[in-house]
Amino acid sequence: MIQLREILYIEVPTPDSDAVRMWLQQTWQPITGAKITTPEGLRLTESSNITPKTELSLFIWSVQRTTYLKIFRCGEKAFPQESALTKQLITEIRSKFPINYPAPPEIDLSGQSIFEALAPHYPQTVHFFQKMPQGEYDLQRVYWWEKRWRDSVRIPQAPKQVIFENESTREIEGKLYDLIYIGGALGTVHAAVMARLGYRVLLIERLPFGRMNREWNISRSEFQRLIELGLFTAEEFESLIAREYQDGFNKFFDGNNPPHLKAAVLHTPTVLNIALDSAKLLQLCGEKLRQAGGEIWDETEFIRADLDSQKISLQVIHLPTQTAKQAQGRLLIDAMGTASPIAWQLNGSNTFDSVCPTVGAVIEGIGEDIWDKKYGDVLNSHGDISRGRQLIWELFPGAGDELTFYLFHYHQVHPDNPGSLLEMYEDFFSILPEYRRCDLEKLTWKKPTFGYIPGHFSTNQSDRRVAFDRLLAIGDAASLQSPLVFTGFGSLVRNLGRLTDLLDTALKHDLLKGENLNQIRAYQSNIAVTWLFSKGMMVPTGKILPPERVNAMLNTFFGLLADSPPNVAETFIKDKTTWPMFSRLALKAARKNPALLLWIWEMAGTLDLLRWLGVYLEFTVDSLQKLFLRPWYGQWLKKSQPWLEKRYPALWLKLLSLRYRGTGSV
Repeated sequence: MIQLREILYIEVPTPDSDAVRMWLQQTWQPITGAKITTPEGLRLTESSNITPKTELSLFIWSVQRTTYLKIFRCGEKAFPQESALTKQLITEIRSKFPINYPAPPEIDLSGQSIFEALAPHYPQTVHFFQKMPQGEYDLQRVYWWEKRWRDSVRIPQAPKQVIFENESTREIEGKLYDLIYIGGALGTVHAAVMARLGYRVLLIERLPFGRMNREWNISRSEFQRLIELGLFTAEEFESLIAREYQDGFNKFFDGNNPPHLKAAVLHTPTVLNIALDSAKLLQLCGEKLRQAGGEIWDETEFIRADLDSQKISLQVIHLPTQTAKQAQGRLLIDAMGTASPIAWQLNGSNTFDSVCPTVGAVIEGIGEDIWDKKYGDVLNSHGDISRGRQLIWELFPGAGDELTFYLFHYHQVHPDNPGSLLEMYEDFFSILPEYRRCDLEKLTWKKPTFGYIPGHFSTNQSDRRVAFDRLLAIGDAASLQSPLVFTGFGSLVRNLGRLTDLLDTALKHDLLKGENLNQIRAYQSNIAVTWLFSKGMMVPTGKILPPERVNAMLNTFFGLLADSPPNVAETFIKDKTTWPMFSRLALKAARKNPALLLWIWEMAGTLDLLRWLGVYLEFTVDSLQKLFLRPWYGQWLKKSQPWLEKRYPALWLKLLSLRYRGTGSV
């Protein structure tokens, strides 16, 4: 019986598989053996006359717009100089086909359209954006967002200054708002809540109001927070549901994992199982905001803000008319996400540690034979590492025949490799038929979905500034996101009661200095401790990892969740994990895959591993604090509120913040 043994599996980071095949067959000269060309590569045979002979079979294949190569040995003994031969091949193939991180071209739209400018570089992207109702506008938006993100990442130490301090600023005629929000997606939800509390609110949005580049999914239990806050009624919530699924699937490619690192499908029926009509939700929030006396300035871009001891004054420009406008308020809320120049000015290189470049589309025309719309695909990979990224899919059915697709990867923020939306879109349109069998030309393309979803690896409550005097960041601008499903909407909703209560307290007592506002944050040590999980899904810039590495790590952990009771997975993915649960899962993962810690160290580095140990220690202390405070602290605070809040408002804000952090009441 002929014995076959795999002796090499590598990625060749290029979509041009033909070039790799030709190089192998025509140029590469192995240090030993005779080459015999095959359709997908070549065979190497021994040159001696000894029998039986050992052969090596080298073959390549293409998936996810990249090339993979394997070598199998056919025979009972090693091929002559087998180890040296594989090292030679790896060295020469890395030199011939190095990994690169392409950047979008500089373009001038004064004499050409965005389609004409980008077609030579991203032909698939241009082709399918031309099929979308507002494709030209949306592709310009993709290009603008990528360019703005790249500029911020490459010069974090000298970001553009947009916040200026003055002893006094010129009085502006008109209303003095209590709150001015910049950013009309997550900002709209929070602004509507605060307006209904009686505050004078202004919302400024760069896009036409109600237009979003993403869709929102959530669970019933999470959305209940918005009902409890009085923003929506139960009937209104039902009217916002575009689709509710029976189940959600989580499965990572394991074709190249050893048997003990393969995993069953993880079912999460109550995670992101409600697809919301995001446009309708925003319009309803806008109506409630206006009904409460709030105002909305859409298609208006933020330019700068000047603050003094009494107010903050904004300069903005109305884009359709290019008219300059001004506004003034007691407090500015930054909800601009990763595009926020304010966040970069406040934190410089410490603004974001990671990002998920995310692209996709809302599509009609995929039949039930391809995807049953009673189900969602929460996290899925259909291949290994591709050109320095582990690509992950999400698929959520929407209203009627609509399906919303996302393709993303967890990414280290690096000046040489900021992460590309346009490159991801070229991948998306090229490999969607690999993920779900469909003819792209027969589909109806409703709109694109894209963005940079940020993350910050918090080591403690105050290692990142989310506030300045009269300025507070929320949502993605504050890196308020989940390390696993990375949805800023879900994270904001889960923490909205906490943020609203603390902000209401600060405004009532005019506690609008940076040291007070910095306590209004949604930091949770149980979320911070999971950032090592996110780190394990990132391929460090400039490093070449075994292609199956990230999928092996994901299958290790998700396999444990699949084997656990359903409430364990739901608790973990919804950012509610406890110290005993996390510690137990970590120990199980180490026993199942002893190499896991070494892999994480290789990907994260010694410094980040030590940082994580500090976070885990804080998580432990926080858990003990919760155990100690929960029985009495909330009741004591409630009884003390009448005198404590009145006499010592700053102390009250601090103690209230401690209550949310220390008792888990979020």
